[in-house]
Amino acid sequence: MLVAARGGTPSHLPVWFMRQAGRSLPEYRSLREGVPMMRACFDPALLAEITMQPVRRHGVDAAILFSDIVVPLFAAGVAVDIVPGTGPVVAEPIRTAKAVAELPGLSAGQVEPVTDGIALLLRELGETPLIGFAGAPFTLASYLIEGGPSRNHEHTKALMHAEPELWHALADKLADVTLAFLRAQLDAGVDAVQLFDSWAGALSRRDYREFVFPHSAKVLAGVAGYGVPRIHFGVGTGELLPAMREAGADVVGVDWRIPLDEATSRLTEATGTAPVVQGNLDPALLMASWPVIEAEVRRIADEGKAARGHIFNLGHGVLPETDPTVLTRVVELVHSL
Repeated sequence: MLVAARGGTPSHLPVWFMRQAGRSLPEYRSLREGVPMMRACFDPALLAEITMQPVRRHGVDAAILFSDIVVPLFAAGVAVDIVPGTGPVVAEPIRTAKAVAELPGLSAGQVEPVTDGIALLLRELGETPLIGFAGAPFTLASYLIEGGPSRNHEHTKALMHAEPELWHALADKLADVTLAFLRAQLDAGVDAVQLFDSWAGALSRRDYREFVFPHSAKVLAGVAGYGVPRIHFGVGTGELLPAMREAGADVVGVDWRIPLDEATSRLTEATGTAPVVQGNLDPALLMASWPVIEAEVRRIADEGKAARGHIFNLGHGVLPETDPTVLTRVVELVHSL
């Protein structure tokens, strides 16, 4: 995976899955029974065991740290909780200058249980790389402003345009929080990082450039000195891919809405150099018959050859209803290609 991420020639096409650790696995559901999400994210032994489960079961080429986008906010002292069936919910949405000014920062000590979990993982993973991750400033800001998941991000967009100085103050603070969380993971020994901008696809290219790009670029530049691959991913971001790469991505995550060869063409045309891409099987298609899945996997692997490097993945996270045996078969097929 690391060879592919750096544009080299790996021994086989590498594969891992976003949300590979989680509700699709019966062993995860058993382990999490009666345990709130945040407690699981801050219990080093539990965090490590959950992260390892898909590595053992599927034989994927990377582990991704079991965590959540709002973990650094929770650690910093923001009143946020993950409500089953809903997602992150913020007790008091942040929409005023006073609320932004009072938003706390994050220190490495506040995420020590996470870094302790990383230490446990590194002893067990062996040669399998560990990917750290964090939410990008825009997506974190959206949760804070909306108070939870949002279909239209109306409060976020309104604040951006009506009070741009307030928006940039908030996004800059969140960039610092994200950067502190990623640096803590990197100092603990993760081998790569992924910056999730889950909701960036809700924006136009112009708005992304003006309101989001500077803050994501600050985060990605802030971890450049570690020399590890930086993966940048968002959903519905086909029109934003060149800007997301320009922000500092070594690997551009691509969702299922755009073919990998077309994404590669757009990225090459915009920057003059062929990219390394990650993706992009539609996670819903894992519910289809095996011949359908196999054909899609082969198509995506073939389209990925247009890039300088390709890490096979889904176009978003594993759905909870996914049969884990299908994921294992996908890994075996990808490795055979």
